[in-house]
Order: sequence, then structure tokens, then C-alpha cells
Amino acid sequence: MTAINILFGTESGNAELVADDIAETFNNAGVDAEVVAMEDYDVTELSGSGTVVVITSTYGEGELPATTQPFEDALLTQKPDLSRLRFAAFGLGDSSYETYNNAIGILTKDLTGLGAVQIGETGRHDAVSGDSFTGVATSWAKTIIDLI
Repeated sequence: MTAINILFGTESGNAELVADDIAETFNNAGVDAEVVAMEDYDVTELSGSGTVVVITSTYGEGELPATTQPFEDALLTQKPDLSRLRFAAFGLGDSSYETYNNAIGILTKDLTGLGAVQIGETGRHDAVSGDSFTGVATSWAKTIIDLI
């Protein structure tokens, strides 16, 4: 089996930490996973990827982080056929903002709009909750493993 790419976009680094923890959870369960920054990923490779995990924080008033924006721009410009792609999604945000977890919603909408199929529920961490983002992410990852 090809490694599952765990693609992250972040502003402060928290989404990268979450990606690392999800990869470790997958690898410990026997699912080969590699962490890749969204800004370094070629969206044309998505159509042949099988399954990926996308992780992004929401920045400011609902914007995509600087490292997610190039990925999103490439999706909208290149419009790859993603009908063979399955993906899981996890977002980080702060519910004290009206645009709580807006960035993962944008990515999910655009991936499905290009034909990709989402597996599992979108995982979400709320900074206001006081819960560890890595704890929430690894619990969510365990629910995704059986769907891969």
C-alpha cells in the first residue's frame, strides 16, 4: 500500500504538530503515513493518491493560513479530476469567532466540488475548549483508521 499523505496548512505550527500526531497514530496502527506541507504538495498528484488527510487551521477572521492558500489556489486554478480521491479532514479553530473552523470547511467544499469523497466526519479542535489539540486529533484519527 502506498503511504497516505497527511497534508497540513498552518500559520502558527499547530496544524503541523497535529499532522505529526495523526501520522504517528496511523503508523502505530500499521497504516503507512507521511506528513507533507500543503504549500509543498502538487495538487495534480491528488488524483492518483487514493486517500489523503487534510489538516488546516483557520487564521484571523476565517482566512486560510499562508501555507494553505497556495494549495487552495492551485486547486481552484488547475481543477484536477478528484473523482478517485478519498479524503479525511481535520480543522483547528476558535469558536469565539463567527468563522470557527472556516478554513477546513473551504477545503472540504472545494475537494468535494472537484469530485473527491470525504470519509468520516470532519474532525475539529476548538481552542476555547481547553482540550489538547493533539489529544482531540489522535482520538479523531483512530475513528478514521478503520475507514481507510
